[in-house]
Amino acid sequence: MIDRRTFVAIGIAGLAEPALSRPGAGTADLYKRALVIDGNLVPPIEGGGALSAEAVIAIQSSGLTALKADVDGSDTFDSATEMIRDFRSAIASNSAILAQIQEVADIRRCKELGKLGIIFSFEKVGQLDDKVASIDHFRALGVRVMQLSYNQASPFASGALTPAIVSTGLTELGRSAVDRMNKLGVTIDLSHSDSKTTMDVLAASRASPIISHAGCAAVNPHPRNKPDELLRGVAEKGGVVGIYDLPFLAPFDRQPTVTDYIAHLLHALNVCGEDHVGIGSDAMFAGFDTSPENMRGYLQVVADRKARGIGAPGEERPPFVIGMNTSRRAEVIADALAAKGLSARVIEKVLGSNWVAAFERSWTAA
Repeated sequence: MIDRRTFVAIGIAGLAEPALSRPGAGTADLYKRALVIDGNLVPPIEGGGALSAEAVIAIQSSGLTALKADVDGSDTFDSATEMIRDFRSAIASNSAILAQIQEVADIRRCKELGKLGIIFSFEKVGQLDDKVASIDHFRALGVRVMQLSYNQASPFASGALTPAIVSTGLTELGRSAVDRMNKLGVTIDLSHSDSKTTMDVLAASRASPIISHAGCAAVNPHPRNKPDELLRGVAEKGGVVGIYDLPFLAPFDRQPTVTDYIAHLLHALNVCGEDHVGIGSDAMFAGFDTSPENMRGYLQVVADRKARGIGAPGEERPPFVIGMNTSRRAEVIADALAAKGLSARVIEKVLGSNWVAAFERSWTAA
């Protein structure tokens, strides 16, 4: 199955990006010392061998400490297992610059050693084969974050595109999955869940769930943007909300800009508090290739997603924010927040320390 990961190689080589917002000198030292974590990002990994020279350069210049990456393959048990095997092989083949994150201590170790840490996660749920026991299998392979639905309803829960009138929220199987994830120390991600499922999980979970990549509905209404009550609920439960780089941050008639991104981030900080907001780009590591050839391929993927009922409205716009289509997007965010007068303390929390705290709370088996 083709998805946005198809475009990762093109995102590394031959990138034709819009003009970037240039970080100022005032945040350079802050960015250098901070734990910088992206809550959802496509890493430049293809297969299990050595990385390309372009990928190595992108990683080493990014300033990232760690990222959460989807390893669900083509949404089947076997393909997810194979993708995990490839990622682990790639990490072993490039151990000088890559490491798998299994525990929070691994994140800090990556910072010390100058490596990029990869947190294995699931965005879809087909690979679980409708079995709670599959959670154990993938947790043993190092998957630390899982979702219960992907836009449409699953046997576990309703999705972000499920009509409210037919939403079931968390099913009985879903409740069993929540309990199992809690016991195994797997973080529950509610990015693609609907409001009813989110509220059900907040009530049922003994651990802190997260929304790894979303926007704020109060800033721009969209099915993938979350209303304040859900943002606040996740924060009150000890979780973190990551703001994404997707076009859903802006109205349908244009591509989002850094100004749009910061508006969502500041709103989330106002609703959730400074301890519960982070970055969750849901983008290509080194940026999205905006060339006509790549856009044609991307639009084919969008059409396929729409035909399968999993495409969100407005996906025809490419997945990037103007001014942030770069591997150093987090530094652009830091500079923009500093320009708004936010303190270094708050900026470092948004850059990554909030994710560390959330994982510390949810990765402890209950």
